[in-house]
Amino acid sequence: MPTGFSLLIAAQFTSALADNALLIVTMALLQEQGVPGWWAPLLKFAFTLSYVVLAPVAGPLADAMPKARLMAWMNAIKVLGVLGLLVGVHPVLAYAVVGLGAAGYAPAKYGLVTEMVPARQLVVANSWIEISIVCAALLGAVTGGFLVSALVCGSALASQARQGLLAWGLPLDSALAGSLGLLLCVYGVAALLQLGVPDSGARYARREIHPLALLRDFNASNRLLWRDAEGGLSLGVTTLFWGVGATLQFAVLRWAQESLRLPLDQAAYLQAMVAVGVVLGAGLAGHRVALHQAVRVLPAGVLLGLLITAVSLTQRFAVALPLLALVGLVGGVLVVPMNALLQHRGHQLLTAGRSIAVQGYNENLSILVMLAGYAGLLALELPVVPLMGVFGLLIAASMAVLWWRCRHRVLTLPAG
Repeated sequence: MPTGFSLLIAAQFTSALADNALLIVTMALLQEQGVPGWWAPLLKFAFTLSYVVLAPVAGPLADAMPKARLMAWMNAIKVLGVLGLLVGVHPVLAYAVVGLGAAGYAPAKYGLVTEMVPARQLVVANSWIEISIVCAALLGAVTGGFLVSALVCGSALASQARQGLLAWGLPLDSALAGSLGLLLCVYGVAALLQLGVPDSGARYARREIHPLALLRDFNASNRLLWRDAEGGLSLGVTTLFWGVGATLQFAVLRWAQESLRLPLDQAAYLQAMVAVGVVLGAGLAGHRVALHQAVRVLPAGVLLGLLITAVSLTQRFAVALPLLALVGLVGGVLVVPMNALLQHRGHQLLTAGRSIAVQGYNENLSILVMLAGYAGLLALELPVVPLMGVFGLLIAASMAVLWWRCRHRVLTLPAG
């Protein structure tokens, strides 16, 4: 891997770990404030909204300046979101600010990978990226669960942090104040790591920055990638995958609390089993699947949906653990080659930043739609078990359609 790649991985891992831990802490903050349970998915909805709204701007912005520098600025916006929680801003609004930083961070991060790494190493590079993202989700869920546990919230340090905020005249009167302070420190570590990420040296021609011109350019880029055989296939798979992943993140938490009778902090640890599986699957795909073999992993998408249905019917903790790990493993095997193929084709058709922005727009629009539907069904007080079961079957059917379409189209994939 090129010089600086490991620092890029470390910086994005630390920042993503804080994002995931903050999600659990803000969920606990909502519970502490007595907010109805269907508000919890709206945290992720608000976080993701910026990815969709800012997609026409995020790509050109990532191409207009050194991407490592942009990552540092976006990390600072995440810090502002945490500070908003400390001064009493509503958790959904504050987490939306964190999402704003993440929306600008993603095109810079993935675009920098595409600029730094040659095509023959993209699958391996993506396996490292996905492993770091999922490890961040894993450790973030565990860290978040720890930060909302009685061990932390009932400690003398938490009490002192709470009293300190009140003494400074800040309105947040919560046992979670100390946890938020610790997360600020994690974002600080990410900022220090980003200082060492090198500039790739890639520069692009200056483009029109008028809003209407940006929208036209983005729409043209979006159509181009969808209409391309390899680009459209891989974009369809990753769009569906990330919508599924975001919804499953909340469904597993609620399912664990309802079916297994686990509290939120322990449910977060169970959720982390999916992340363990994704790490294993991503590593397996990175070593076993070459870029020109990417479409061979499509049957894994059908299996993924069927496994989600199987998990929903499980009522024993000992059975749930390996099943959730298997869900993650199959997901990792699926997404890494598809993501590498999408990045390779997107870089050929567009620029690095613009292709990643198009990818982010579609994947996060899928997340918004699925989370909105999930939150709406929860607001109607529908039980989570049949919801997960039907959800899994729909995923299996959708992946089967993509697989069938692939078998009837001629793809020209890059060798080696």
